[in-house]
Amino acid sequence: MRGESIVIREKCGIFAAYADNAPEKAYYSLLSLQHRGQEGAGITFWENGIKTIKGIGLVPEVFKGGIESKSSLAIGHVRYSTFGSLTEVQPIEVKCCNYKLAIAHNGTLTNYLPLREKYESEGFKFNSTIDTELIGVAFLKHYKELGDEFKAMEEVFNEVRGAYSVAILFDGKIIVARDPAGFRPLAYGEGDGFYFASENSGLRMFTNKIRDVFPGEVFVVEEGEIYSKVLKKLPHSHCVFEYIYFARPDSNIEGVSVYLARYRMGVELARESPAPGDVVIAVPDSGRTAALGFAHESGIPYMEGLIKNRYIGRTFIMPSGRELKVKLKLSPVREVIEGKRVVLVDDSIVRGTTIKRIVKMIRDAGAEEVHVRISSPPIRYPCYMGIDIPTRHELIAAWRTVEDIRREIGADSLAYLSIEGLKRAVGIEDLCMACLTGHYPEWAFDFEL
Repeated sequence: MRGESIVIREKCGIFAAYADNAPEKAYYSLLSLQHRGQEGAGITFWENGIKTIKGIGLVPEVFKGGIESKSSLAIGHVRYSTFGSLTEVQPIEVKCCNYKLAIAHNGTLTNYLPLREKYESEGFKFNSTIDTELIGVAFLKHYKELGDEFKAMEEVFNEVRGAYSVAILFDGKIIVARDPAGFRPLAYGEGDGFYFASENSGLRMFTNKIRDVFPGEVFVVEEGEIYSKVLKKLPHSHCVFEYIYFARPDSNIEGVSVYLARYRMGVELARESPAPGDVVIAVPDSGRTAALGFAHESGIPYMEGLIKNRYIGRTFIMPSGRELKVKLKLSPVREVIEGKRVVLVDDSIVRGTTIKRIVKMIRDAGAEEVHVRISSPPIRYPCYMGIDIPTRHELIAAWRTVEDIRREIGADSLAYLSIEGLKRAVGIEDLCMACLTGHYPEWAFDFEL
């Protein structure tokens, strides 16, 4: 079993562009990637050198004064921090070997701690506690030795383990890379310029000519020209949780519509675990698409039984009680629920505290029965590749049976989608399901801890 000490998690969104008014375009793309991180945002552009604007908060909060630069080169980042200080908002600037770059990163390095210790023993200095800086230092070290961006990034691939899609602004160039196993998504688009974003939904406002960046592929953009090479490829291990929860429903990842994958999860769930219900309702927003699939396949009508309060912003002063927090965020529609056998569909259960309060809320609204259906398998193991799934002792499914969980959350019945049902729904084989199975990609851990 992997040691809990190496849990370093970060789920984020990145953007890069070589185009007219690139900083402005970065702003609009980051708005579309806001779901990938709400705690900080930043944009770096090139104007005879690296210039960065960033801060704590949502994209409109950070850039409320606008960006006056008309630079043709920019990278951007939205951050949900699970490691390092909140003040270490990306892109971060890295100085090493008489060079300077700015870098934005989505993912997590599984060998960050031992590799950083190795670099420090060789005399390299670090100014932050986030693994993103290590990628920048490694790139500059190898660039100084080899004098070529592709060769430098190939050496990074050889050293660094884990998940890392990166955008780098360096010496009037943009360098973009996706790790050789393709853990995290990354899209490339061409139009009136060259564009990159964590999801293709972040590029459609600029172009419809979009494809996935291949695992191990590196792009270098300079002076209006773009060059790419696949430098190293490992067995593809794309994160299944992007399809279950994290990505936007209108994104397409590895040729799979996220919306249709979630809809099919609901269909498969209804086939595997039908429920005696009068109405299907979703936990908004993440459970809605699977609930529609469940309703269609089961023939039970779907209705909006829980309404989400969209006006409680991230800076709202929340009360201390968890139950009151849930009530402020969600409100039941009594006319939909009262006297009904309710099938409640959600995408996952992590700790079990929220779903327990939602079940109680539905009962208090007059439901006769509450049958909970989860459109993913039980989450039993932590993630080390960039999704914020807690340590194992916090995961309710790690130590309890489905029947134990049913009793704990107060449902009349509980069922999860099977691993095979999930695979059928997504429709591709090369998925990392470590949080569900405990089978971690070997390449991510072939180093001494």
